[in-house]
Formats: sequence, C-alpha cells, structure tokens
Amino acid sequence: MKTSPSQIKYPAPKTLPAVLFLFGIMSVAPVVFAVPVPSGTNESSKESIALPEQRLETPFVYQIERRADPFMPFISEKAASANINEILPVDEQLSGMQLFEPGQLNLVAIVMQGDSDFAMAEDTTGKGYILHAGMKIGKRGIITAIKANEVTIEETAFTRAGKKLTSKVVMLLKKEGEE
Repeated sequence: MKTSPSQIKYPAPKTLPAVLFLFGIMSVAPVVFAVPVPSGTNESSKESIALPEQRLETPFVYQIERRADPFMPFISEKAASANINEILPVDEQLSGMQLFEPGQLNLVAIVMQGDSDFAMAEDTTGKGYILHAGMKIGKRGIITAIKANEVTIEETAFTRAGKKLTSKVVMLLKKEGEE
C-alpha cells in the first residue's frame, strides 16, 4: 500500500515561538541599514540623504610615556638564569675607607687608650690611614673590635633569595721583621 504525500502526518510546526522571539528582538533593537546612493548623483545630493544618528567619539590614543613596553617579556633571560645564592652587588656610593678591602691594607700599629682605641694601617703605596671601631671598610665591612694585636671586621652580604651572609675578617698586627 502506497501512501501519498497528503496522507503522511508531519509533526506540528514548533517554529512559532522562535519567530515571535526574533520579531520581538527586531522590534526592540535599532537596526542600521546602509542606504545605497544612486550612481548618477553628485556630492551635494549625497549629503542630503538622512542617515541614522552616528556617535561622535574621540579616537583611542595610546600614551607611551611612563609605560612599560607591552611586547617585552615579564621575566628577562638574565633574571630567569640568575642563581638565587648569588651575592647582590652593593648599590651605595663608596667613599673613604670603603674604597679599600681589608686584604689591601697592612696593619702597622694599634693604640689602646681605654674608650678611644684606634689602629693604623697603610696601603701598598705606603699611605697611612686611621681605623676606629664602627668605621665602614670595604664594600660590606664594619670594624667591630680593636684588640691588642688584631682588628676584627664583620662583613655582611645578601643573596638574591634574601639570605643574610656574615663573615669575620681579622687583620693581624705583624711584629717587626715579619712579612
């Protein structure tokens, strides 16, 4: 038995809600259509055609002053390959005895006067310097004590990880004839 197309039962159309939804959106949202301009018109007639209202906004301008380059990576190769146990360099301006490391000086005399003990040292050229307790010496050192035959210096350094490293350097007073 053959069935004709009129005998086939199709399901009821369910597109009515979709059509109503689209009609509702189209009635609420403003639609902007391009208005074709006839090819035979001159410039003055193009201006007389009414177009929908256009918003006049200022164009976006990127201000580069005081901003980082947006194309530079956040982590540089130098920072990525840096050793966390590396000692950070000193950033302050060095002056006076900070220009000499303890190993560059020879201790030649120590004067003990109770509260105001001091030591005398000379560089390789023979120029003399006076050392007091609390004086900065070298890039990271501070003279902590002056004793009868030695000067104690404490050096403090920081690593990239923020760890504080301290070491003691002792300058010994050599007796006459000792090298």
